[in-house]
Amino acid sequence: MTAEADAVVVGSGINGLVASAELARAGWSVVLIERNAEVGGFIATEERTLPGYRHDTYSSWHPLFVTGAAYGSLGAALHEHGLEYRNTDNWVTGSVADDGRVTLAHRDPEKTAARFADDEDAAAYLAMLDRLGKALPSIGGLMGSELRSPALARQAANLWRAAGRVGAERWLRAALTSGRAFCRTEFRGPEVDHLWVPWLLHAGLSPDHASGGLMVPLLAGTLHAAGLPVVAGGAGQFVLAFRGLLDSLGVHIETGAEAERILVEQGRATGVVVGKQTFRARRAVLASVTPGALYGRLLPPEAVPAAVREQAARFRYGRGEMQIHVALSQPLDWHDPQLSAIPLVHVSDGSASTGIACAEAEAGLLPRRPTVVVGQQHVLDPSRVPDGAAALWLQLQEVPFEPAGDAAGELDTGEGWTPELAEAFARRVLDRIARHAPDLHPKTRAVDVVTPRDLATYNPNAVHGDPYGGSAELDQSYLWRPLPGSGRHATPVRGLWHIGASTHPGPGLGGGSGHLVATALTARRRVLSRRD
Repeated sequence: MTAEADAVVVGSGINGLVASAELARAGWSVVLIERNAEVGGFIATEERTLPGYRHDTYSSWHPLFVTGAAYGSLGAALHEHGLEYRNTDNWVTGSVADDGRVTLAHRDPEKTAARFADDEDAAAYLAMLDRLGKALPSIGGLMGSELRSPALARQAANLWRAAGRVGAERWLRAALTSGRAFCRTEFRGPEVDHLWVPWLLHAGLSPDHASGGLMVPLLAGTLHAAGLPVVAGGAGQFVLAFRGLLDSLGVHIETGAEAERILVEQGRATGVVVGKQTFRARRAVLASVTPGALYGRLLPPEAVPAAVREQAARFRYGRGEMQIHVALSQPLDWHDPQLSAIPLVHVSDGSASTGIACAEAEAGLLPRRPTVVVGQQHVLDPSRVPDGAAALWLQLQEVPFEPAGDAAGELDTGEGWTPELAEAFARRVLDRIARHAPDLHPKTRAVDVVTPRDLATYNPNAVHGDPYGGSAELDQSYLWRPLPGSGRHATPVRGLWHIGASTHPGPGLGGGSGHLVATALTARRRVLSRRD
């Protein structure tokens, strides 16, 4: 069987959804291929513990999406198809240290800074955000542009004009600096480090990775501006809204269909083979996959330069991740009652404990004091749980895919991620939270654990359990993402475009690469039409 469309999109994560919708809205016929039974990639809501408890199985928070260009393009249409957000204008995130010290961020930067012990740090924090506001159009332009293009020079020139030579060099230096070093340089007290360095984990970084010095102000500025929006009723409703939009645009969606190879004829991508069926692409093929899958499995070897295939084989993946879902009979009574109203709390000492946990995980060890991301979505959206109940969305971003040992010397890792090891490590995580919320264990009704192996099984883009599509260290980011020899979304094969977390601007729910490629394709077509 053979079907034909203007574009064939492989993979229905956020970037595949965005690209399909924007191409279809521009008049293209589109086929979207997804190996799983449902579209959405790492966006799903399930009753994983008990009936009535709706847990976001994987991703949950949407500040990157609502501040991005994809939402600017598609947001109104998605809301017409049922998308609703819940958010806060109050305290939005916080960190709690082992000694009980709590640092909180309010949507209002001045209320955040007013809680700093050092007045000079408070002034420096507000000055940092002010500099970010002036430079943000240029920095955002760089994050949302094809860097190996004239856009790089244009946005760099805009940054120079907005910030001056000294200011532009300051941002460049921040991009080459770790989050730990940035906070030690810019601030005397611990608050900014404690509050924002754990957020680097959500960008696939550790406290000591380069570019953390740029990401700390970007993360702070984003949460002050956008808060932590969650989808009303669960992230699965986001997928339903996209599904409704795609159906209305006539996008043909094939689920349960794994792409086996990309057809290349006379140097051009012309379609995708799925089992006994071939989907022909008249204009473009878009692949939301890892470099290893694209250049090592989907494409014929003779279609790609040997240097690109070698770089794809050497592409590095980051730490694994674990998700733990907890059904509670009631909300937690934290030692610090302010934390009861915070949507997302990090259990971390900042660079200190998070840096150690990252190092242990990267050495193949289960961390003795893991950084725990404690999501309390019920604070924003009570409809997700039964009346009077609560739930926790716990994320562990410092776990090895194949544990070689336990940093605490307590757990047997000899057989890998067995159900017994997953349960034992989950107990360590819950005990770490219970130090700050002692009623956790009595209120726990059920626990569900998703291991790094589970992530890799569900989504082949999560190689080694890495949900971010590959290490986000500096040499695999920006100009060099996905590969030094193929640092653009256009690939060496004509008509084939690479999108997804493995490509610029990297991981997250922004939909940036899908929007960027769809915009490039439709703009090119408009230019050709005008010339005709």
